[in-house]
Amino acid sequence: MAAIMTVTLNPTVDLSTSAPKIEPGPKLRCAAPVADPGGGGINVSRAINFLGGDSTAFIATGGDTGAKLLRLLAHEHVRFTAFCVAGETRQSIAVTDEQSGAQYRFVMPGPEWTDEMAHDALHAIEAAAPAGGIVVLSGSQPPGVAIDFPARLAQWLAPRGDRLFIDTSGAPLNELAARPAEPFVLRMDDIEAEDLAKGPLPTRAATADFAAQLVARGAAKNVIIARGSDGSTLVNKDGRWHCSRAIDPAQVVSAVGAGDSFVGAFCMALARGESLCEALRFGTAAASSAVMTAGTQLCDAADVTALLPDCELIDV
Repeated sequence: MAAIMTVTLNPTVDLSTSAPKIEPGPKLRCAAPVADPGGGGINVSRAINFLGGDSTAFIATGGDTGAKLLRLLAHEHVRFTAFCVAGETRQSIAVTDEQSGAQYRFVMPGPEWTDEMAHDALHAIEAAAPAGGIVVLSGSQPPGVAIDFPARLAQWLAPRGDRLFIDTSGAPLNELAARPAEPFVLRMDDIEAEDLAKGPLPTRAATADFAAQLVARGAAKNVIIARGSDGSTLVNKDGRWHCSRAIDPAQVVSAVGAGDSFVGAFCMALARGESLCEALRFGTAAASSAVMTAGTQLCDAADVTALLPDCELIDV
């Protein structure tokens, strides 16, 4: 079984609480906060852990908040490698208005990186990555990190035979599309894909056509585009497939955590030696499970097992 390492450059301690009513002016008396480890790669490792798999989370951490983050991960029995950086690991805060049910999310930027820190991180990731394994780069980049970092990481890992899975957005995603580095997998959601395509992708066929353009351009060997409640589309030089979610839209509670759950399950299936199509089905089942849970909760192993038979795979 191939080893998996996730990479989180800009992790966070996610604090969540609630108040009877959110309004400007008076002091808002909140419920006791709940702290969770957060950040794209961290949540992928947590999802793998919830599904009974194994991974190592490579995490850039700093200060007292960084130390707290590592304690939270240790409490969940997630194995990690810490890369120490200057500055304080960020916090994010989610406050729910108990009266309306609305949630207000405040996301901090994270510590400022220098070019030297980014270069050191590349060396550290290369040293920690399992040769011939799966490496997942997921989540936002810290301020100061060059937008070509994912492309540079792909180039650094290529000679080792690692399969790099990149789940990014914004400027780094645009850079990958413009200056192809051909990682093993590039994933994005429908909004990000339409932004790249500079137009709507209303159908599965339109999504697959655009993903095929990215593959032909060398953006990745495999491109996955999530189409929200419709499931996910996978394209490579050998074919185009779509896997539909296994639940009714009425069962959706919260979309938060679906993408990270998808990536965790997808990479678990690949690590077990399953085909890309079977990995797509497993990832879709995990995403379906995640949207059935409240707040920031991820997938549930029992739900994934139950949902998997109903995840339909078709050619597009």
